[in-house]
Amino acid sequence: MVRACLVTILTFASEIAYGRTVRNCVFPLSSSIISFPVSATEQSTLSFDELKETLKRCPEGTYEATVAFRNNKDSEQVPVIVMGIIERHLEPEQKDVLRAGGDEIRLYEDLGVDSLTMLEIVMMTEQTLELSLDNEELKDLRTIGDVKTYIDCKIKGEKPPSREKTYRIEEIASVMPQQDPFLFLESATLNGEVATGTYKISGTEVFLEGHFKDNPVFPASIMIEALGQLGVFYLLKGENILFERPVRPDSIFFTSCDGVRCRRICKPGEKLELTIKLKQVRHPIAVFDGLIQVGDEKAASAEEIKLTFDYYPTLDATGGDFSG
Repeated sequence: MVRACLVTILTFASEIAYGRTVRNCVFPLSSSIISFPVSATEQSTLSFDELKETLKRCPEGTYEATVAFRNNKDSEQVPVIVMGIIERHLEPEQKDVLRAGGDEIRLYEDLGVDSLTMLEIVMMTEQTLELSLDNEELKDLRTIGDVKTYIDCKIKGEKPPSREKTYRIEEIASVMPQQDPFLFLESATLNGEVATGTYKISGTEVFLEGHFKDNPVFPASIMIEALGQLGVFYLLKGENILFERPVRPDSIFFTSCDGVRCRRICKPGEKLELTIKLKQVRHPIAVFDGLIQVGDEKAASAEEIKLTFDYYPTLDATGGDFSG
């Protein structure tokens, strides 16, 4: 019953998050909604006949590799099994991409693996390898190489390596105070004091109708706004010991922006690649520097982007505000 409810939720969430209207979505998606299945320890072990039936749509050799792994604990068979399970859930054109590529292939961008498809892959992998896969760890797997390394560590009983955290549009929109049509961040990656993000200029932004007439140019002020929004996301999701407590989304505002330089015009169809670095933080001010590139070309930069913020209050045992 738990799985049935989870699949129902995931089907609905997937329709919203990965459909053509993702930017207009008002459903509060979060990582707690787009989840993964219950532990493999709660599942019954499949017999070889059941395994053969389960893996019948996987590429040739997947079942045989599973038998070898089950009988001999041959860990060299694991990549064959995992790749076979992933391929079984792909569309024909994505299967060709998987076969032709390497470990750098991205699950979502290159193979089109959405949350519901990932759920199905994880369920089959847990059943086949008799593993329990951790939900939080799974959310950070982005490439085929990440998956192979993670499963190999689980088989050996080792701790998986820590990874930078990457977020897609639905995860970003679920926490940001800025929303469509004024959200200029489609993906974000957090790694220590640095955050990177992307925004593709679609050409449908309403302000391009008048900026400029018959010659749409993405405003430099909006590019700096995009850097600021990446800073906002860092304050909300970044894991930095300099922040005492979680930051309230409704408390973050621009205070100033210095050393701004604009180096090129940006047009519809181009992808803005954003980078910010935390320079200083002392409550209630955080200071970042920022850079925007299009390919190898610098488009805009800011030496200091200052944001003001506040923390969620700390409650005492009676539920009162103990933060002072």
